[in-house]
Amino acid sequence: MLLPACGPQPQRVEDVPAPQVVNVYSHRHYDVDKKLFADFEQTTGIAVQLIDADDDQLLSRLAAEGANSQADVILTSDAGRLGLCKQAGFLQPVRSPVLDANVPAHLRDVDHNWYGLSMRARVIAYDKNKVDPKEVATYEALTAQRFKGKLLVRSSENTYNQSLVAAMIAHFGREKTLGWCKGIVANMARDPKGGDTDQMLAIGEGLGEVALVNSYYIGKLLTDTTTAKQKARDAMAVSYPVMNGFSGTHVNVSGAGVARHAKNKENAIKLIEFLSSDAAQRVFAEGNMEFPVKPGVAAAPTLQAFGTLVQDSLALAKLGELNVEAMKVMGEAGWK
Repeated sequence: MLLPACGPQPQRVEDVPAPQVVNVYSHRHYDVDKKLFADFEQTTGIAVQLIDADDDQLLSRLAAEGANSQADVILTSDAGRLGLCKQAGFLQPVRSPVLDANVPAHLRDVDHNWYGLSMRARVIAYDKNKVDPKEVATYEALTAQRFKGKLLVRSSENTYNQSLVAAMIAHFGREKTLGWCKGIVANMARDPKGGDTDQMLAIGEGLGEVALVNSYYIGKLLTDTTTAKQKARDAMAVSYPVMNGFSGTHVNVSGAGVARHAKNKENAIKLIEFLSSDAAQRVFAEGNMEFPVKPGVAAAPTLQAFGTLVQDSLALAKLGELNVEAMKVMGEAGWK
């Protein structure tokens, strides 16, 4: 005779809930992101599994994986690249009242495929001992004879430069933008090399007087106390330039979208919503010197000291739409 079992019965495998995860393919390599992912895990119990690579590698990987991709969230540091992800069919539209409320319309995709999560401005860093602020009030000023042989800038392969040129095409058309790019090439102090920080260090060494850089690189430089960067810190000042005829400074975003073949779609939406929250926006601002996208969240004091940022209101979806044309224009201008 069989006796009834006593005590708790063991769970069958099929009764054990699967662990909650969200798989993130990311081009960003910042410590603040790791902190935010850890905060998300602690808050929600959803584990973040991260795959990181540069932006072109991510695009190639997504293309190769197709429907077998494990990506739930695609996170990258340029609206142009987000636009290319949309064009390639790597993203899917999601409707989120939280994201629509937190992210201004011009900083997200009109079809809800991606949302900006942190912002940076493409500004002019200049040697305050040699340059009058009035001389660098516009992007067009960089092409003046005054700065011949004195301009430092990254290569045309840089996505931030491509997106600035794409914005100019959207505003001014191809021919005027081509003329601007030729003026940039004519005024270069040297062939493009290095990143944004390298351009500012070169100003500190007297190799140039003006540079096109992203605002968060300046914020990081000015809060870096290492001796090697002292000359650049002592020389540096910042202009929020505008485009002639338009009242704002060119901005770009890091942003994210839900992958087309996401296996954990709801978790993906939860993560992106979390990254747009007040708490996460403050981490982007204070930890990485990025501008918050959410209205009402303050920028870091270092960035506030530059003055008031008035954003160009161009819909950033244009940066992806015009990326290929921007690269063609830069190539025709001889921008290496």
